[in-house]
Amino acid sequence: METRELGRQGLEVSALGLGCMGMSDFYGVRDEAEAVATIHRALDLGVTLLDTADVYGPHTNEELVGKAIEGRRDSVVLATKFGIVRGPRPEDRGVNGRPEYVRTSCDGSLKRLGVERIDLYYQHRVDPDVPIEETVGAMAELVKEGKVGALGLSEAAPATIRRAHATHPISALQTEYSLFSRDPEDEILATCRTLGIGFVAYSPLGRGILTGAIRTPGDLVEGDQRLGFPRFQTDTLQGNVELLKGLQDVAAEKGVTVPQVAIAWVLAKGRDIVPIPGTKRRKYLEENLKAADLALTARDLTRLEALCPKGSAHGGRYPESIMTFING
Repeated sequence: METRELGRQGLEVSALGLGCMGMSDFYGVRDEAEAVATIHRALDLGVTLLDTADVYGPHTNEELVGKAIEGRRDSVVLATKFGIVRGPRPEDRGVNGRPEYVRTSCDGSLKRLGVERIDLYYQHRVDPDVPIEETVGAMAELVKEGKVGALGLSEAAPATIRRAHATHPISALQTEYSLFSRDPEDEILATCRTLGIGFVAYSPLGRGILTGAIRTPGDLVEGDQRLGFPRFQTDTLQGNVELLKGLQDVAAEKGVTVPQVAIAWVLAKGRDIVPIPGTKRRKYLEENLKAADLALTARDLTRLEALCPKGSAHGGRYPESIMTFING
């Protein structure tokens, strides 16, 4: 697989990474054996970037990833995150960017992952009550100590990104980006490119809607948190499924799948962009990775963007309780 550079600090990763969140949390049934096998298969196929976070589980996803990479650490660019604090209910969320919390979180992640260094350490959400300079300053100390290689932010606003980067070089910004979520095109991508920051696109398949496998809320198992998300309600989901029809025509013409077209579109939006489609099964991993071999022309991109214009997705990305912490 080709590689891409995130930022200007020498962080080189596979053009496609693997989001590991769903292996442990949020998306229903877990199968640890299959999840570990999926990570192993990803590494075999040339994926180097594995993405996790302390909040996934919480904690259990880092433990799973740590188990999966044992003996293969040298072939992995390991990314994890801190900053989201969970309560007993899904809607009980908070953020913490205090310097002392940064250090405690990092030490916990290192222990659970079973490694001495995290290659890419993200602030998962910006804490509005803590100046970004203080949070990133604490993260920079971890770099000096060798516990962290490069720094990242997730779902941060342009002004915050600039302030953070002035405190310590930021290598990557992680934000949702897909044919269904094109908000980064307004200002975020331009800010990253001006500063030389790489862009990691999570949910490039629209949390599964762009796979075509989710046509009604009944297609999700009990306990899947997407059931509470605006885009997965009965009326909005139907509208989003309708948007797939044009994409299905494009995929059929090229002899590929809609997920492959959707991921290839993200890849084609710039060599500074690295999508991290998430899956917990080898079958879907292998399908997703074939998107790296699909070359889309400028005409293809124009056609796809006409089929899914910016803002055409029905419903918001997250419930309002979670959107509070977006674009901080």
